Amino acid sequence: MDPVGILLWLVIGGVAGWLAGKVMRGAGFGIVGNIIVGIVGAVLGGFVFGAIGISFAGIIGSLIGAFLGACILLFLISLVKRA
Repeated sequence: MDPVGILLWLVIGGVAGWLAGKVMRGAGFGIVGNIIVGIVGAVLGGFVFGAIGISFAGIIGSLIGAFLGACILLFLISLVKRA
């Protein structure tokens, strides 16, 4: 992967993680935490939405998919913390 692609991947992950943190908990997780949540959320979102036949295209689509996946991830983490 080229350096621009990696940088774009990190930026999308950071923004998606930050947005998901704001929506799900009301706070972000710091730059590294946001990137990790966003990237893991993107993988989770790609898996979940791919399984039901929904795909996202382009940068905005990638951001939406990563955001939704990060929200799912944070919701699952909150369920585990409560148990």
